[in-house]
Amino acid sequence: MKKSTVKYTYAIAAFFLLFHIDTFAQQATVQIQQSKKIDKLVEIKKELSENNKIGDRFVIQLFYGDNGQANEVIQKYRNLYEYPSKIAYEAPNYKVWVGNFRNRLEADRALLTLKDDFPSAFIPKPQRK
Repeated sequence: MKKSTVKYTYAIAAFFLLFHIDTFAQQATVQIQQSKKIDKLVEIKKELSENNKIGDRFVIQLFYGDNGQANEVIQKYRNLYEYPSKIAYEAPNYKVWVGNFRNRLEADRALLTLKDDFPSAFIPKPQRK
């Protein structure tokens, strides 16, 4: 045989040996043991997140003043927009707050749309909870 044919034969044999050998991996099962407290903590965190009692959230304040005017403002708002809204009492004023935004960018975008109907609207600094 010629040298080139022998080299070619060895190359093919090496290829088949390297890529066609059946390999067997080890098989095992994994058992995870976790405390039941973790499930309880996840449920508590989920509940707090739903009730907006965790983390810094941004709201837009449309009004502050007496209760009667606050109710008028919130009714006007609810007829025009769909963001969640509420009246919060901080002595001695009632405040109309809109939204529950995770970051300042979302709040700023919403503020731009609200400014047409509520020119005095602004975003107060969120309080740490």
